[in-house]
Amino acid sequence: MIDLLDARIENAENTFMNGLSYDIYSNGSQPNQINGLQALIAATPTTGIVGGIDRSQWTFWQNVAYSSVTNGGAAATSANIQTYMNRVILQLVRGRDAVDLIVADTNYYRLFLESLQAIQRITGDGAGDAGAGFTSLKYYGGGRSTDVVLDGGFQGYSGDVIPLGGVPSNQMYFLNTSYVFYRPHAERDMRPLDPDRFSVNQDAMVKLIAWAGNLTMSNAALQGVLTN
Repeated sequence: MIDLLDARIENAENTFMNGLSYDIYSNGSQPNQINGLQALIAATPTTGIVGGIDRSQWTFWQNVAYSSVTNGGAAATSANIQTYMNRVILQLVRGRDAVDLIVADTNYYRLFLESLQAIQRITGDGAGDAGAGFTSLKYYGGGRSTDVVLDGGFQGYSGDVIPLGGVPSNQMYFLNTSYVFYRPHAERDMRPLDPDRFSVNQDAMVKLIAWAGNLTMSNAALQGVLTN
């Protein structure tokens, strides 16, 4: 009985994390959905209302958006991905303020990875073996080194048939995390609700776990997105 309960709790936590990840990258259009990065850091930042502010009227509330095809002239490849990243990140520097986290989907992460593998130098550890990849990625530009994180992989972005969370296909977010906030409600942050619910036709009990909150930002102009 205890083992079954532990397994159910772990499954509930995993399901919650996958669902929240999906919402974090959403446009907030679904019922009860938080404002995800597609809403806060939009591919079309001159339209829409975010946090009660109309972006078509207030340019300070517009993020940087760069399309590899429309602005760069060609779809992103391993040969030009770093150039496109440079063009985005250099627009997001203000004194000491700069992007400190880059989050990419599987496709763009792979292109950046392959652009670095082309110039890497292989060394062994004395045992005759060598590495052919990287365990972590850094981008150097815009005045600092920035972590480049994969949030994709298997069923890793919201365009999948079975969405399990992750960056939408062919997108890379450039975040200044000093101005982006994950805000759970103090009384509804994965909080079990009392009393327990009991079925009328089963010898079973249901425990409800509640979450409420939103994803917010206080500065849109220092956030960016690279799209295809």
